[in-house]
Amino acid sequence: MISVLSGLYVGSVCDAMDIQSLQVAGITHILTIDNSELKDLHHSFQKKFIQLLDDSSADLLSCLPECLHFLKDALEKKGSCVLVHCHAGLSRSPAVIAAYLMNTTRCTFEEAYQRLQDKKPDIKINEEFVNQLAIFEEMGCDVDISSTSYKQYRLKKLTQKYPELKKVPRDVFACDPDSLNHSKDILFRCRKCRRSLFRAGSVLNHALGDGPAAFAHKKMPLKDLDPAKCTSFFVEPVQWMEDVLLGVLDGQLLCPKCNAKLGSFNWYGEQCSCGRWVTPAFQVHKNRVDEVKPLTIHGR
Repeated sequence: MISVLSGLYVGSVCDAMDIQSLQVAGITHILTIDNSELKDLHHSFQKKFIQLLDDSSADLLSCLPECLHFLKDALEKKGSCVLVHCHAGLSRSPAVIAAYLMNTTRCTFEEAYQRLQDKKPDIKINEEFVNQLAIFEEMGCDVDISSTSYKQYRLKKLTQKYPELKKVPRDVFACDPDSLNHSKDILFRCRKCRRSLFRAGSVLNHALGDGPAAFAHKKMPLKDLDPAKCTSFFVEPVQWMEDVLLGVLDGQLLCPKCNAKLGSFNWYGEQCSCGRWVTPAFQVHKNRVDEVKPLTIHGR
């Protein structure tokens, strides 16, 4: 059990079971990040259990809000000390503490990681958690479920958690703008029948790819490729797509009203015209939709 900062310790399951050492250190709260919960901990400790594997399928990012709330609530209390532990104290618990340091001090992941390794040199956060903490940093050291980064991350995780794509949570699908009053939103409508298809907030922007160089393997004519231009919108799934997407790896996206072809989807990714590979991909061609901005009434 190693002190990271005043009142905050990182450790292993053995540390969590050593009641005498916990009492000597003044531990009052225990946050367990592991496969299974410790049932025999003394009742005097305030405990929190987060079930999380230490592998590439683990979704640390979605667990962070609950972890951070527990840590902040505990450390704000005078005289409280917290042990954050996993099985070995090398990956999962340091990852959570790194997120806490980033959130409370606004340091970078690299700075938080170095601080932890200075205290405990054998710490080695697994690569998947490192990638997720990079997204955490990109979101401003907080979990913003409305951000493009988080939406893209969650969609990628779905293909791992639900490989048959049949039991995808319904909250993954954005609200159908055709069924709600979105007078203040920028909407995109089918160019043929004018049906509202998605809001501007559903567009998942991506960094531009390498243009023609990315398509060298396809021997596409360079004159057809503009690396500075994407010819499609990549969007989050919308409710009207649900019946088409579930249980199917890839296919066409058709307007739910007039059946006009809008684009295509592939849960394992498609390449944008700019050369960037987007995963998963729900692609609507820009020439099949029109952007509709809300009316602005001057003087109001």
